[in-house]
Amino acid sequence: MDIVFVGAGRVATHLAKAMSKGGHRVLAVYSRTLASASSLAEAVGCAATDRIEALPKQADAYILSVKDSALPDVISSLQKGREQQVFLHTAGSMPMTIFGSQAHCGVLYPMQTFSKEKAVDFSRVHLFIEASDQPTLALSREIAESLSPHVHELSSDERRYLHLAAVFACNFANHCYALSAQILEAHGLPFEAMLPLIEETAQKVETLHPRDAQTGPAVRRDANVMERQKALLADHPLMQQIYDIMSKSIQEIDND
Repeated sequence: MDIVFVGAGRVATHLAKAMSKGGHRVLAVYSRTLASASSLAEAVGCAATDRIEALPKQADAYILSVKDSALPDVISSLQKGREQQVFLHTAGSMPMTIFGSQAHCGVLYPMQTFSKEKAVDFSRVHLFIEASDQPTLALSREIAESLSPHVHELSSDERRYLHLAAVFACNFANHCYALSAQILEAHGLPFEAMLPLIEETAQKVETLHPRDAQTGPAVRRDANVMERQKALLADHPLMQQIYDIMSKSIQEIDND
């Protein structure tokens, strides 16, 4: 298929490279900054522009991967002369209705965290699609299945909960790593010591429900250890609150 990418950030970078590798042709890349567009365009062998009006007027799909707050303005500009084209956005928390009157539109949402420096194996990534009509849904599925065998139809309503769950599983978990690093660095200890523990925890939940994989003083109801650890955080009241709330949440889930 012929694809146009609107956006050149982390999600667009990985999707464009994966689609190009999978046999699709990326016609052009747009970004607010020409340098960003050019960097991705060079990687996939296509034209780059910082002007939406310069993008091709026809393609099999226009994939929009920009900041949520920028989507309405980008869509409005992109629609001019492309009212019958297929638009797909990649945002987890934005509804399909963001496209307004666009006749053929949908969502192609990859459930993954992306860094420009780290390659992603899309064969393990779950992709969630939604579309305004059957032809667009079929096209979205074809694109998605060219990247991964894990493709699911999901409404905008349900995708909100998927994105919320991802914030807990990824963003909040990573913040816990940052808090761990802060404690360790304050005492001259290496964060690298945590890496085997993090890896083992992640691997366990591939075969166990996270509730059954839970360990530590909270799930053991070891009040003495918990009080001593909270005391170590006396100079960090916010971290102390986080410790207390997380411990109570672990115990509440364990009681279910």
